[in-house]
This record gives sequence, C-alpha cells and structure tokens, in this order.
Amino acid sequence: MDVSEASKTCNRLLDEIESAVITDREFLETVLVGVLGRGHVLLEDVPGTGKTLTARMLAETLGVSFSRIQFTPDLLPADVTGTHVYNERDRTFEFSDGPIFAHVVLADEINRAPPKTQSALLEAMEEGQVTVDGETHELPEPFFVIATQNPVDMEGTFELPEAQVDRFAIKTTMGYPEADGERELLQRRLDRDQQSPSVETVLDPAQVQALRAAPESVRVEPDLLGYMVQITRATRDHRHVEVGVSPRGSQRLLEMSRARAALVGREYVTPDDVKRVAQPALAHRIVLTPDARVDDIAKSAVVDYVLEDTPVPTV
Repeated sequence: MDVSEASKTCNRLLDEIESAVITDREFLETVLVGVLGRGHVLLEDVPGTGKTLTARMLAETLGVSFSRIQFTPDLLPADVTGTHVYNERDRTFEFSDGPIFAHVVLADEINRAPPKTQSALLEAMEEGQVTVDGETHELPEPFFVIATQNPVDMEGTFELPEAQVDRFAIKTTMGYPEADGERELLQRRLDRDQQSPSVETVLDPAQVQALRAAPESVRVEPDLLGYMVQITRATRDHRHVEVGVSPRGSQRLLEMSRARAALVGREYVTPDDVKRVAQPALAHRIVLTPDARVDDIAKSAVVDYVLEDTPVPTV
C-alpha cells in the first residue's frame, strides 16, 4: 500500500469512527497515528468520556480480533498472559491463552491494577510475545495495545512505572465534547435502538499490516533527523526535568512523524509533522524534578518550551 492509498484508507477509518464516537477529529487522528506508526496508545481521562468506545470502534473498523482486559486491584499477571492448565485426559499441562492473544488489546483502566500486573504487558508490547513458565508464545500480527487510565490523582489508582509508560508510542487525552457535540450524542442515541453504536468494517488483518507498512516509505531529510535529536536531547538538559526523553523516545518521534505524514498523504516529513506529534509522543516520557512537581509544572509545558527554543530547519 503506497502513501496516497494509506491516506485515503485512514480517512475512511476516521469517518467511520466519527459516526460512532463524539470527539475531536484531531484526537482520533492522534490515536490513528500511533496505530499507523506500529506503536501502542495510552488514553488518559476521567471515566465516561468515551475512551473504551473509541478503542472498540477502532478495532471494529480495522476488522481485527479484539480483547478487553478490565484491570482491577486483584488482577494477576497470569490473568493477562495465560497459564498452563492440567488436562486430565492426557495427563499433561496445556497452555491456555490469556486475553493478550488478540490483534487489538484494550487494557481498560490499566492503572487500577498493581505495578506487577501492569508489567505483564511489557514483553508483549516490546517483543510481540509472552513468556510463561519458560515457554515463549508469539502474539498475532498485527498486535497493538490501547490502554486507558484514569487521572493518577483519582482514588484507587496506581501510577504506571516509567518503563511501562515508555513503551507507549502515544499518550493523549480525549476531553469532554462541546455542548453541540454532547447534544449530538443524545440525538444519536434517540435514533438507534441499541445502547451502543456500531461501525462498518473497513479492513482486514492483512490490509492493516499493509497500512502500517506504508510510513516506511516516507522520506526524512538529514536536517530533520538533527531537529528531532535536538528536541529530545533538550528535554534531558531542561532544569525542570530529572529524566529526559530516552533514545527509544527519539525513535518513536521519528516513527510518529512519518506516520503523521502518511496520514495526510505526504511522502516526506516536514517540521510541522514533528511539532504535531511531539506532545503526544514525548511528554509522557519525561520525569519531572521534585521541585517542578511542587510548582505544578506540566510535562507538556516542558515540551512546548523545548519546541519554541529549538531552531526549525528549512526543508
């Protein structure tokens, strides 16, 4: 699939999801950039804004298998990855797949489970496989995680470990709809018999694989590579930052920039593509200093400062 075809396909997907989810198209584009760039997506917002619905509608339009894992304080790692079960007939232990074995895995309210269970996703997200009792099991292709979490100051939540957060290519928020959008939400409910909306399937697993390969052909000029490196390295030197963006984050910035270019049908990356994805691709990777947290400095503000202070190349 070439870039032009990928862009048209992405717009079909976005139109279909918009028919079911009331939200800004920019938010949906950000989520799709994460998927297109072969990454995982973390959605953070208060309950009831449509995070779970967005993930489910995306999976339906992509035409891939979907699994939802409801993270709770008593969820165990084996409940995610699967475990060996004794077969009385054959007198052997057989591996029983966990819900992680799906193309799209919704890790719902991931920060309501303790860190040990959250970390059960680490190998799956990075390697596309899980290891249980010394045996490695490959996950289906394509595979990606869409995780939702409530704000960390809400009761009953555990903050995600930095290593876990760094595995997400994109972190974004949904927000409340405008008044007109919320009214449209109610009108759509009146116009259907079912409580939840539905969407048409646009692709199949093989086509999703081809779609995710399209950004690999997007060109990136050497000056832009230097621009990306300057941005990520500047986060490490910022006075409010204890731990800046890692080299993995630099690579994700590149991949998300190419995915953004492919989404809009362009065969090359521009500085605007980099700026557009910098916030959702980088802000969640930053660890602020204690003083910055006391002063209520936002991670997004650090990224904004870095973008303003970094010279933009002419491409």
